[in-house]
Amino acid sequence: MVFLAIGAVGVVILAIALLGGELASIGHFGTDGFVPLEAVAGFIGALGFAGAIASEALDARTPALILIAAVVATVAAIVTAWLALRLSRAARNMRTDATPTRQHLVGTLGVVVTPVPAGIGYGEVRIRLGGQPVKLNARADQALPAGTQIFVVEAPTDTSVVVEATPTPGRE
Repeated sequence: MVFLAIGAVGVVILAIALLGGELASIGHFGTDGFVPLEAVAGFIGALGFAGAIASEALDARTPALILIAAVVATVAAIVTAWLALRLSRAARNMRTDATPTRQHLVGTLGVVVTPVPAGIGYGEVRIRLGGQPVKLNARADQALPAGTQIFVVEAPTDTSVVVEATPTPGRE
């Protein structure tokens, strides 16, 4: 029962680390400290749960068997803490793509989903930006019916574009 309580404490510490890591920075622990809180939580949780499993598997009723269960739990806890340390560092140092801006909209191809009136007024177009479909308000010099393939020539705002129809083969 003691090992299960230790494991539960590890789960609580992990929840604190994941949900409020900035609040949980204590001394050398936390995101900016020597040991990330996730590694501490992994160590304590694995110590408790591996100890409970080992003591139940060994039917630990004597001090010698309890000691063996504690040693098994400690080894499992060290391995888990090392893995948590490596994974948390990898997640913190992960490279990501830059956030798309309106300049990335210019030059993309798409399709009209709501008819675009000529000159004044907006319709809607769908383009793919960073592999994701994005629906934007669109203006054009000529009226464009739904389903027309378009090319973005300008992006006056983050949510609106100026488009023109792309030539379709055989209809030039």
